[in-house]
Amino acid sequence: MALTSLSLSQNGMHPASLAIIKYWTMAQIALHPWLHTPEARVGTYNGVETALSFGDPTAELAALRNGCGLFALPWRGRVNVSGKDRVRWLHNMVTNNVRDLPVNRGNYNFVLNAQGRILGDMYIYNRGESFALETDASQVHTLINAMKRFIIMDKVELVEIGADSVSVGICGPKAESVLSDIGIKASDMQPLEVRDIGADDVAATLVRGPEQRPGWFEFWLDPNKAQELWNLLVKAGAKPVGAEALERWRVLQGIPNYGQDIRDRDLPQETEQPQALNFTKGCYIGQEIVERIRSRGQVHRKFTGFIFDMGDRVPAPRKYESEGRALAEITSVAKVPTSQGPKNIGLGYVRREAIAAGQKIALDGAEATAVDLPFEI
Repeated sequence: MALTSLSLSQNGMHPASLAIIKYWTMAQIALHPWLHTPEARVGTYNGVETALSFGDPTAELAALRNGCGLFALPWRGRVNVSGKDRVRWLHNMVTNNVRDLPVNRGNYNFVLNAQGRILGDMYIYNRGESFALETDASQVHTLINAMKRFIIMDKVELVEIGADSVSVGICGPKAESVLSDIGIKASDMQPLEVRDIGADDVAATLVRGPEQRPGWFEFWLDPNKAQELWNLLVKAGAKPVGAEALERWRVLQGIPNYGQDIRDRDLPQETEQPQALNFTKGCYIGQEIVERIRSRGQVHRKFTGFIFDMGDRVPAPRKYESEGRALAEITSVAKVPTSQGPKNIGLGYVRREAIAAGQKIALDGAEATAVDLPFEI
């Protein structure tokens, strides 16, 4: 296989590196057959081979924001949790209330260490006789190993789903209309609701995204049916989009990516993700630290958005200091089109007193303004 190395910074994104892949193996085409289309530029994103674009990342971003984008999610992984003790055990492992989750509903969670630092994030869905954990594929083994340490006498089994199922997503204000055109009613689905559905000859599990991902739906299905579903959605008006457009959309929505925007040194309240925390559920690993922070008021820094006044330059993701003290940290950046021309935006952390003062943030001679998320541009 021939490879040509590039960096996402050439396209206004950081920090992941990518490789442009000129040829696909037969095994890769069999698993993701839609990626061998002539216009697809393929490579790696989040450590997984996928389509980076289908010819025009700007038009693909517009589809996600104004129409309906269609995409593969090969960098996402799932774990099945079963066993008679699964509810009590999992409830004590994560930061949200999974004990009282209705069947076929989900919520967002952190897994913490005893010091309250974030080991990973995941969506958890109650599937009746089991739980489905969904997270980045890069986190699956780390989280399984960390959580298995606390299975002592519990009747609990964790099984990675692996290549037996793939994820295909659509997103945009016209997503419900596209689903309706292939015979799926999704307008009455609640955020993080799960349904088993059928479209023509294709059986799948349909998941509506959280409030932080408006217009987002995922299909979990047999890899052998993925091409058929893809063709149905394209025929109904969905536009194939690649990882470059999805990454820009993620930054615009202010959605943190674990390993990039959230790390194992970060505390839950610093991330500004209150939907991951439940303060009445009782004890779990790291709960004492989370409760101590809540009772004492706040942490010194917060996750936020940045708009950069740097011309064509894109700031490097790193920490920036003022008078020998950390003032801000940039973790993700993207160049996005607007009606006033391209803008450089980013995600990261800033000290709360800097925002309270309403000041511009100096970044090595350039300026940035901290803004609420999601971006309104």
